[in-house]
Amino acid sequence: MATVSLNPSKINQSRSESQKPISSFLSLSEPIKISLPTSHSSTKTKLFLPKSHQFRSNSISESSISSPTGDSSAFSITGDENDDDPSAELSFLDPDVDPRSISEWELDFCSRPILDIRGKKLWELVVCDGTLSLQHTKFFPNNVINSITLRDAILSISDILGVPLPEKIRFFRSQMQTIITKACGELGIKPVPSKRCLSLILWLEERYETVYMRHPGFQKGSKPLLALDNPFPMELPENLFGEKWAFVQLPFSAVQEEVSSLETRFAFGGSLDLDLLGLEIDDKTLVPGLAVASSRAKPLAAWMNGLEVCSVEVDAAQASLILSVGVSTRYVYARYNKNAATTQEAEAWEAAKKECGGLHFLAIQDNLDSDDCVGFWLLLDLPPPPV
Repeated sequence: MATVSLNPSKINQSRSESQKPISSFLSLSEPIKISLPTSHSSTKTKLFLPKSHQFRSNSISESSISSPTGDSSAFSITGDENDDDPSAELSFLDPDVDPRSISEWELDFCSRPILDIRGKKLWELVVCDGTLSLQHTKFFPNNVINSITLRDAILSISDILGVPLPEKIRFFRSQMQTIITKACGELGIKPVPSKRCLSLILWLEERYETVYMRHPGFQKGSKPLLALDNPFPMELPENLFGEKWAFVQLPFSAVQEEVSSLETRFAFGGSLDLDLLGLEIDDKTLVPGLAVASSRAKPLAAWMNGLEVCSVEVDAAQASLILSVGVSTRYVYARYNKNAATTQEAEAWEAAKKECGGLHFLAIQDNLDSDDCVGFWLLLDLPPPPV
C-alpha cells in the first residue's frame, strides 16, 4: 500500500524538471456509467457494471533560525546548530528559486499541543509554498492572536526572505477565516479557504513528530483546538450538474503525464507536486478516478475550477459520491441504485484509493468515450493533521 509523506530530498531543494506533456486523456477499461442527478428529472438510471478490476494491493531536516519564543522581531538565518532544538524557529528560501515566482502561500495559524512558561498553549504560524521552496515558522503567546499580529508577521516574512507578498494565501481552518481574511485584505492578498494545502498539512504532520513531540512543553493527548469541519453534505448546485459519470482508472505513469500536460494546453484543473509528496507508486499501478461527461463540459469545468476541489469519496451507506471543496463544503455529487453489485464496485474504488495513498482524480469530458478532457484535477484524500 502506498503512503504519503514529504520527500526529504525536496526539503530545502530546488524543483525538479517537469515531465514531458501529453496531448490527450487516456481512455480506460470499460467504466460504470450512471447519470448524475439533475433538477429536471427523477428518472431512475441503470448501472452497467464493468469487468472486475484488478487493484494492486521521513523526516524533515530543517535549517532553523534562532529566535526566543516571546520575541516576534528576532529573525536571523543560521546554520545547523539549531537543527536539534525543537523550540527553534525556521525561515528558509531556496536560493535556486526566483522569489518572484512564488505567488501563492499556504498558511496555518493555530495553537499547538505545547505549553509556555505561563502554562498557556503556544500558537504557531507556519507558512510555505506548494513546493516548500519557502518555509517559515514562528511561535506566539496566546494573548497576541489577532489579525494585526498576523498581518505584521506576513510582512516580516516578505522582508526577511526578500520575497514579494503573495497574490493568494491558502488556509484550511474555517475557524481562522475572519482573522486571516482581515489580515490579507489589509495587504491586498486574496485569501483562499482550501483543503488543497497538501504541502502544509503534510509538513504539520511531520513537525508533530520531529518538533512538537520533542518540545519540553509538549502535552501528550492534547486535542486540536480548531478541528477540521466535516459537515453534512448538501445538494449539488445546478450549475455543477453533469450528465453521466464513470468510475475509471489510469496507470500512475499516465496520471503523471496528464498532470504535466495541464501546463502546456488549455484545460482547467489542478495538479500536485508528486515528487514532493514522496508517493512510492509503481508506474503501472492503476490510480482510481471519476470521469464526468457533459454536453457543456467547458462551462462545467470552469465552474469547478473556482471551487478548490479537495476530494471525492464514496458514501456506501447512502449510495452516493461526496465531493469536498473549499474548507468546509461537501456536496452529494452523484447517487446510484444500491445493490450488492454497485456496493461492491464502489467499495473497490475506495479500496483502490487507499492502495494509492489517497491519490485519485476527477476528469471532465464531453463524453465518456472521449480521449481528451477539458478539466483534470489530481486529488489526495488525506487525514486531518494531528494539530
